[in-house]
Amino acid sequence: MEHIKAIKKIDIHAHATAFPEFFPPLYPNGQRMISAEELLSVYDQVGVDQAVLLPIASPEGQLAAMTNEACKMLSDRYPDRFLWFCNVDPRAMANDGACDLSGLLSHYQSLGARGCGEVTANIYMDDNKTDRLFSACEELGLPVTIHIAPEFKSYGLVDELGLPRLEKMLKKHPKLKILGHSQPFWSEISGDVTEKTRGDYPTGKVVDGRISELLRNYPNLYCDISAGSGLNAFMRDPEYASRFIEEFSDRILFGLDMCLPTQKHPFVAAEFFDKLLDEGAISPENYKKVLRENAVKILKLEK
Repeated sequence: MEHIKAIKKIDIHAHATAFPEFFPPLYPNGQRMISAEELLSVYDQVGVDQAVLLPIASPEGQLAAMTNEACKMLSDRYPDRFLWFCNVDPRAMANDGACDLSGLLSHYQSLGARGCGEVTANIYMDDNKTDRLFSACEELGLPVTIHIAPEFKSYGLVDELGLPRLEKMLKKHPKLKILGHSQPFWSEISGDVTEKTRGDYPTGKVVDGRISELLRNYPNLYCDISAGSGLNAFMRDPEYASRFIEEFSDRILFGLDMCLPTQKHPFVAAEFFDKLLDEGAISPENYKKVLRENAVKILKLEK
């Protein structure tokens, strides 16, 4: 199996600062955002060949912006390693939900942006401002990475238990590829999620939940398995994870969302998928789809 595990992975969800010497310490631990060079060092250890840098355009939950321009600069500095999405806050410009954001998005697209996100504005998922952003992305063929929040407190597009607002957007924008991410998204992998557990990292066996239902009904929904949220959703019940991967293998994308230089979950994630492959829990074909091939299709890369 070694030749299969040597597949060049693509990280669909990356963040990095282009200016580590200027980035403020992240509270409460005092660390700072990982630099591009530190991130590449980790990638070399876990077998990630390319990654998609995601700017953060919204102020919620941030100490410092990660701009479109900086992500473009890093992709130019390391063209064989980094791709990038652009990001436009849904409240940009007149902040009235009536602005046409396609001009901004098409500008960044012309510079090489492969998608939009990570969208973290703390407004409703189906707010008219969000809807305008999604409409523009759909028109331009830009996939969108979203962070879902359970409430108006921190960052992310707000949706209720069961993700009814996400379903509304999936239905309204059938040609828009939406990449779901965050604890409130991934907690919905299990049907026993509650208001108390949806913003956390639930444990225990998984009962087929809302994500599976949405994936079966809406072919434009994709799953970004980055960070502790996606990894926890799979590792809490490896037997269910293998069935989930086998059923939805075309719409699951490997991601890491590594933000701090000391984080270890990229190593855990790589080992977890290798173990599923070694044990025959997922097929070699689906291993390759999740770790690389699905990203190649969405990002329109040459294999």
